[in-house]
Amino acid sequence: MNEALSILFRDDHFIAINKPAGLLVHRSAIDRHETRFAMQLLRDQIGRRVYPVHRLDKPTSGVLLFALDQQAAQRLSELFGQRSVSKTYLAVVRGYTDEEGMIDHPLKEQLDKMTDTRARSDKEAQTAITGYRRLATVELPYRVDRYPSSRYSLLEVTPRTGRKHQIRRHMKHIAHPIIGDSSYGKGRHNRLFAEQFNCRRLLLAATQVEFVHPYSGRRCCISAPPGDDFSRLMDRFGWHEETTAQATRPA
Repeated sequence: MNEALSILFRDDHFIAINKPAGLLVHRSAIDRHETRFAMQLLRDQIGRRVYPVHRLDKPTSGVLLFALDQQAAQRLSELFGQRSVSKTYLAVVRGYTDEEGMIDHPLKEQLDKMTDTRARSDKEAQTAITGYRRLATVELPYRVDRYPSSRYSLLEVTPRTGRKHQIRRHMKHIAHPIIGDSSYGKGRHNRLFAEQFNCRRLLLAATQVEFVHPYSGRRCCISAPPGDDFSRLMDRFGWHEETTAQATRPA
C-alpha cells in the first residue's frame, strides 16, 4: 500500500500536496520505468479526478497544486500564465553567492528527443528571470576543489517566469549550481553530500505558493517544509532558524 500524500490545502476547487522528491507529477515517456505518479496517487487517495496546473521537476519537492475540475484548472492556469502566482523555493548551492540578486538570462526551450519530436528546434531563447536572496552560509572542512574547505549557501529563490528547469539552469549560469543536481550541478560536490551527509537528493524545494483565489477573491498562501532529509541537513548546518523564518514570512 502506498503512503498517503501530504495534503496542504483543499477546498471545492483546488487541492495542494507536498510532493516528495523523486516523484513524477504524471506519467512520462521519458521515465517509462516509473510506476508511481503524484497525479494518480492523489486521485486514488481522494477518490476523484485531479487536473495539474503547474509542474515540479521529479527531483524537486514541495507545494504542488491541482484543480478539481476543468474550469478551475483553466482559471488557475491563466493566473500562472499571467505570472500572478508567486512561488518561493529553498535551495542549497555551491559557493557563497551575493546577498541577493536578479538573474535575467533568456533560456532556449529544452526539447526531448522522445516527446518533442514535432516541436520547432529553432525558436529564440525565452525570457527567464529568477530572483534570489542568501539566507545563510556554511564552510565545511572538506577538500573538493583546490581549496582545503568547501563553501555553500542557502538561498530563497523566487522565479518570475516558469521555464523548464529554470532555477537549476540559472544557478548554473551564475556558477552556483544546486547541490544534488545531476544534470546541471558539480559531481564532486554532489558526492560530498552523499558520502558525508547521506544526502542524495536535489536540494531544491518549493516551500510556498501564493495566489488570489479565482473564485473567492481571497489571497491563498500555501506552505510546505523542505522535506525530512533537507531539514536534517539544515539542522546540521545550524540553518533551522533561517528556514523557519522563510516558511512563515509572507511572500
